[in-house]
Amino acid sequence: MKIKIVADSSCDIYTLEHADFESVPLHIIVGDNDFTDDATLDVSTMQNALDLHKDKTSTSCPAPAQWVAAFGDADVVFCITITGQLSGSNNSAVLAKKLYEEEHPGRKVHVLDSLSTGPEVTLILEKLEELISSGLDPDEILEKIVLYMIHTHLYFSLTTLNNLARNGRVNPLLARGIGMLGIRIIGKASEEGTLQTIDKARGDKKAVLSLVKHLKKCGYKDGKIIIAHNNNPSTAELLKKAIENTFGSFNGYVHRCGGLDSYYAEPGSILVGFEA
Repeated sequence: MKIKIVADSSCDIYTLEHADFESVPLHIIVGDNDFTDDATLDVSTMQNALDLHKDKTSTSCPAPAQWVAAFGDADVVFCITITGQLSGSNNSAVLAKKLYEEEHPGRKVHVLDSLSTGPEVTLILEKLEELISSGLDPDEILEKIVLYMIHTHLYFSLTTLNNLARNGRVNPLLARGIGMLGIRIIGKASEEGTLQTIDKARGDKKAVLSLVKHLKKCGYKDGKIIIAHNNNPSTAELLKKAIENTFGSFNGYVHRCGGLDSYYAEPGSILVGFEA
């Protein structure tokens, strides 16, 4: 039986070492520029275009045909998407599931809304990789990954809200005020998949303290943790050290955001996915 993992590019990764995996790209639209969020994307070039563009920008989710193509010839597909509250990616994947299963009787696609993005999606994918490698049957894998997703979370520190404002998701006046005052918005992916503000901090050092405080509050101890940053490795390392000092270890890694997450989490921002 051939089992494949498919995700949209909110996951920030393009390969899994021990599983058949494919990332389906979203697109970031900046004026006349259409940036495809795949392994070839130069995030710095995209960011420069965003900095120069003062009008509305947007993102575009994969079409159902792109999902179907990614499912390939797998007997069973586990498909993970960005939260349906931020994108139509999940709806598109659900439609692709219907088309694929109708075209290939006996095959099965499981579409799971991560209710999140970035490093929390990465955690889910890596757990799926582990479960598939262990030799479990697809029904057992589905049961275990659904239970696992209850215990994963996403926290973030955002430096600005400009792109969210241009995308029509927050008030432009609020976004302008946050950027001018150097305030970091500390938030989380809620249980409903929305972006929820839980704190504010002035500067990166206080943002790190806030994130650690909320990790404690959420019940984090020593679970797997992934830090993703948008061109802010120093603060990512500062957070890593703070986690080591507070919880006794850092069971994970640090990497840079891909295109889509760099669009929503603008330069200087930090995303933290973790098990609790």
